Amino acid sequence: MKYFLSVMLLVCGVQLFAQKNASISFEQWISLKGVGSPQISPDGKTIIYTVGTTDWANNSYDSEIWMVRNGEPAVQLTRTAKGSSMAARFTPDNRFVSFLADRGDKTQLYIIPVNGGEAFQVTKDDEGIGSYEWNNDGTQVVYTRQELESKLEKTTKERFGAFSVDGEEYRLSHLWILNFNLDSVLLAGQLPCYPKPDSAAKDSSKARLYECYKLPVAKKLTEGNFTVNGFAWSPDGKKILFNSQRNPMILSGSSSDIVVIDVKTKKTDTLVKNPTGDFFGRWNTDGTAFTYSSAVNDSVSNYYKNNRLFIYELSTRSSREIATDIDENKYVADWNRQGLFVTALEKTKQKLYSVDPKTGRVKIVNMPYDLIGSVAFSRNTDRVVVSARNYSGLNEIYEGTMNQPLKKVTNNSAQIAGWNTPLNEVIEWKSSDGSSIEGVLSKPKNFTAGKRYPLLVVIHGGPTGIDIPDPATGYVYPLIQWVEKGALVLRVNYRGSAGYGEKFRSLNVRNLGVGDMWDVVSGVEYLDKQGMIDTARMGVMGWSQGGYISAFLATNTTMFKAISVGAGISNWVTYYVNTDITPFTRQYLQATPWNDMEIYLKTSPMTNINKASTPTLIQHGEFDKRVPIPNAYELYRGLQDRNVPSKLIVYKGFGHGINKPKERLAAIWHNWQWFNKYVFNDKDESMPLE
Repeated sequence: MKYFLSVMLLVCGVQLFAQKNASISFEQWISLKGVGSPQISPDGKTIIYTVGTTDWANNSYDSEIWMVRNGEPAVQLTRTAKGSSMAARFTPDNRFVSFLADRGDKTQLYIIPVNGGEAFQVTKDDEGIGSYEWNNDGTQVVYTRQELESKLEKTTKERFGAFSVDGEEYRLSHLWILNFNLDSVLLAGQLPCYPKPDSAAKDSSKARLYECYKLPVAKKLTEGNFTVNGFAWSPDGKKILFNSQRNPMILSGSSSDIVVIDVKTKKTDTLVKNPTGDFFGRWNTDGTAFTYSSAVNDSVSNYYKNNRLFIYELSTRSSREIATDIDENKYVADWNRQGLFVTALEKTKQKLYSVDPKTGRVKIVNMPYDLIGSVAFSRNTDRVVVSARNYSGLNEIYEGTMNQPLKKVTNNSAQIAGWNTPLNEVIEWKSSDGSSIEGVLSKPKNFTAGKRYPLLVVIHGGPTGIDIPDPATGYVYPLIQWVEKGALVLRVNYRGSAGYGEKFRSLNVRNLGVGDMWDVVSGVEYLDKQGMIDTARMGVMGWSQGGYISAFLATNTTMFKAISVGAGISNWVTYYVNTDITPFTRQYLQATPWNDMEIYLKTSPMTNINKASTPTLIQHGEFDKRVPIPNAYELYRGLQDRNVPSKLIVYKGFGHGINKPKERLAAIWHNWQWFNKYVFNDKDESMPLE
């Protein structure tokens, strides 16, 4: 039903809401489906993956599970009304797919037969389930659950009302273990549960009357003043590794240690306890070792330094570092009988590597894709399933055998067949200090060499984000519509971006804003020298760190005709005392405001607010904790006092991102109108209300 409504609204959108000079409506673009999170059954015969859709009726994004068996056409496996179906797994016997969903009773665990049929509820936990994992023989499930509100908390609230102490408003999560009984799940509630009298034990016919099937009840496995953040069964099902940290607050990740618990005795043993956060990755196949990532003792530069991967040997209680020949952040994809695999960016491509567990050296796994996302392996066969894409297409699901050509399972890119999408290319230039900078340049399909086009610069967040060629990207910036309208769009992978190595990511340390400005301005100058752009018609925009750089450009340059600042930092002092990630600022600026105010002034847009003259749109979420909204009000007030054309739009109820389709549509329209007015000199194109 949700899919039908989305399709109908999409059709209406094509007719009613098409934008001037653009054949692709914003609604069409927002409604693009996405595929990902593939899994393959232990016997290698069945594949599942998620399909994300836009539910305009409920103003949400929906993710459901789809299935392919033995090469047959894909079928939708789950349908959760007003919510998504998440965390899909195969049961070890290949018979069921388990998943999490909130179907009116908080988030619970369900199973659904791969042969067809309805889903069965496995848990009925009062607090709902956070995450879960099966043991290897399918007899037990371990999951996380938040602690119940204590009697003291309830009494305090009743007597003193609602208040919170900063940094102390949370509930811990612990591990719970459930003995799985299929009969209890399939037959739960089908028979009344009567107390069984002694006489029933002697009479089998009477005994059947008192048979009672209830959902299995979990028992608490871990105890203590810590929270569990991630876990994994050992292959033999006797132990569970978990990350233990002091509380679930974002900054407490720096306290994470790796602990193993004996499932039978509940005895725990802390295996890895470095001064900074340690996070386990994967067990090896025989349960004698596991991978983990750690900054070890680096708490002053780990935000921009490469993460480090290790193998821990249980027999010797020792660690050794691996994959040091990858100069980027790397992530463990799996460790199975086919080997140990990690993924990492290499400039604008994401690759899969195999790692030799003994030497720690890596080797590229050759696959014909520009971007390899998720990789999942069949436990009992040599089959594999991959989510990946090339620059020109959308993400797809592929399956097959390692080192052999993979078969495409989905046809997600068919959605944009016939769309007038941009031509994308990766270009490179030299910044003011000689650093090599790359960017993605988007051009119209009818691009004419020698013609000068309006230019719009879109800046990614992070700063350790990255822009990659994509036929339908943009978030709240209508990139594809602007290109179709007749503009060029440049997305700059400025210093600090991921994919270019640790040294490059370190270039904006104590140089935030300043070096980023060099990279953007030099990119514009490069295109100007190529005779490609009309410098009298240029705009710049970005969200988060991209919003900060846009704000810095607003108060330090006059080259643009319009600017949009999305959830951007305007004053590092204001940001430092409000954000939920204060170490970020200390690491990049290498100081607090109290011991080096000069670096905070040098890198803050507000320092040069009296130089601002460019019309500036400011967009911000009402409850943003990452970049709190005082940053938006400070910039807006400074611009208003300078009589600079400016507008502040606050998206009600949102945090750092706009994660609902209707408000995203509004944010897109707000940018479309702003730049149309100041860059294209178009008459006001009002947002459609009919």
